[in-house]
Amino acid sequence: MKFSSPKTLAEVAQVIGAKYIGAADFPVYGTNEIHRVTEGDIVFVDHPKYYDKALQSAATVVLINKEVECPEGKALLISDDPFRDFNKISKTFAPFVPSNVMIAPDAQIGEGTVIQPGVYVGNDVKIGKNCTIHAGVIIYDGARIGDRVTLHAGTVLGADVFYYKHRPEGYDKLISTGNVVIEDDVDLGALCTIDRGVSASTTIGAGTKIDNQVHVGHDTVIGKECLIAAQCGIAGCNVIEDKVTIWGQVGMSSGLVIGKGAVILAQSGVSKSLEAGKTYFGYPAEEAGKLYKHMATMRLLPSWLKKKGIL
Repeated sequence: MKFSSPKTLAEVAQVIGAKYIGAADFPVYGTNEIHRVTEGDIVFVDHPKYYDKALQSAATVVLINKEVECPEGKALLISDDPFRDFNKISKTFAPFVPSNVMIAPDAQIGEGTVIQPGVYVGNDVKIGKNCTIHAGVIIYDGARIGDRVTLHAGTVLGADVFYYKHRPEGYDKLISTGNVVIEDDVDLGALCTIDRGVSASTTIGAGTKIDNQVHVGHDTVIGKECLIAAQCGIAGCNVIEDKVTIWGQVGMSSGLVIGKGAVILAQSGVSKSLEAGKTYFGYPAEEAGKLYKHMATMRLLPSWLKKKGIL
């Protein structure tokens, strides 16, 4: 999330009631989650395991729950609860704006685009030319949709991030301030759900085609001309490079990179990054050729054991 205008370190500290280390007029341009931080962003960290990652990240302001040495060129905000205060910053500078109409007055809809009955278009949405948005599609605030995009019935763009902190009284939700970006010539099937970024964009690249009932988690970036078949579940913060094919019911954990041109066969479970240009299968997913050889060997094992008199 980028602020509508630059803030100072002192201004942000006052909002959350935090001590700060750095110049009072140190510039702050927005907030971001650790996977997507850029210069000028605030990132939060509340566990010693991740201190170094946050302090050495591209973020120039670190919201942290311990006073530590401040890296050169950065500033610190010291908080007893960074998660809570990150949410407070989001509420202050990017408050939720309710709507009482189906298509927000400030939505921009390009020439030749067809909006079918029952479509909801939120605040500050931009939709390009010659798109087709079928009945029952929900487009949350801030979404950006390119030209010649097709969204089939019941698809939802921009639902909140699935990101919670467990506290003694229950789960505390991280407020989502990011958006969804759909580039040109993308088709999304019926009942797809594309979550917004924590504070950046979940992006689907130009020419990508996605089948029905596919879920894409927060801050994931899907490249150009990918094919994703029905019922896949893709967790947050993944990078899926161009021309990747993912067949039905594949499940994918977070923080992975899937290399260009990779093919993932149906019902595979992906728990680690995959190299470009190879075909993968199984759980955990591995190169299909190697897995098939292993499976063939296992089928021959009983007869080999009998021959050896072991069975």
